[in-house]
Amino acid sequence: MPTIEPLISGEELVAALEAADPRLRVVDARFELSDPAFGKAAYAAGHVPGAVHLDLDLDLSGPKGVHGGRHPLPDLGELADKLGALGIGDEHSVVVYDHAGGMYAGRAVWLLRFAGHDDVRLLDGGLDAYVAAGGRLTTAQPEHARATFSVEPRPEMVVDAEDVAAAIGSDDVVVLDARAPERYRGDAEPLDPKAGHIPGALNRFFAANLRDGRFFTAAELRERLDLPAGVADGSKTVIAYCGSGVTGAHLVLALELAGYPGAKLYAGSWSDWSSRDLPVAVGEEGPSAGG
Repeated sequence: MPTIEPLISGEELVAALEAADPRLRVVDARFELSDPAFGKAAYAAGHVPGAVHLDLDLDLSGPKGVHGGRHPLPDLGELADKLGALGIGDEHSVVVYDHAGGMYAGRAVWLLRFAGHDDVRLLDGGLDAYVAAGGRLTTAQPEHARATFSVEPRPEMVVDAEDVAAAIGSDDVVVLDARAPERYRGDAEPLDPKAGHIPGALNRFFAANLRDGRFFTAAELRERLDLPAGVADGSKTVIAYCGSGVTGAHLVLALELAGYPGAKLYAGSWSDWSSRDLPVAVGEEGPSAGG
């Protein structure tokens, strides 16, 4: 498991840039589900000096199929080629930011870890935190030499629909749904074929782990997550999911920050589950997260 602190502050990023550490690489992961062109436009309008842009649809996801969800995991070999072409290699310390509380940056951080790259951190508070710390923006395109990004996949970090279906009713597995409460309950479903949630899943909305766009402290996260006994000592496996494997990755990071490392991501998430002939539950289940 990664031993590097998963968060970096705006002040720390400003200092790292001022030190001109040649190992530093910065990734702009801004994106909007409602406006897929937003990220590239925002990057072009101003970004952290030296930052490269990774697009959720084009870079951090693979092609969609009948199953697999709205944002399937990309081919790791293709991802490695893209990263290398952008100047991100094995030797680099990567910082990822967005503008949305880490919603999209969390996917990028998780994906780089999944590919075997531990030296990656999320900018807590996003671009706003960097600017508030005195960081400047630029429209200049970075010129990084091509690098070699080696892939060492970690299949233990991910599960599929079959794994999750087998876990339903198990006392050894806790399944967490990172979506908004109304989507979890099945009151509304704006994106996917069916409304509701995986039977037995507990709702732990990813945004509830943030205060003003930054993660709560470890103690606060533990209190807010309010997880069943057995999670803390590792006797229960935790599986996180969301709509398409984006905010679920954010929840995996929040769990790590709370002291619960090793949670698995159901990458296809609800958009994959709801495309299959699998059971669906509606309403509330179990205790809700602390508010």
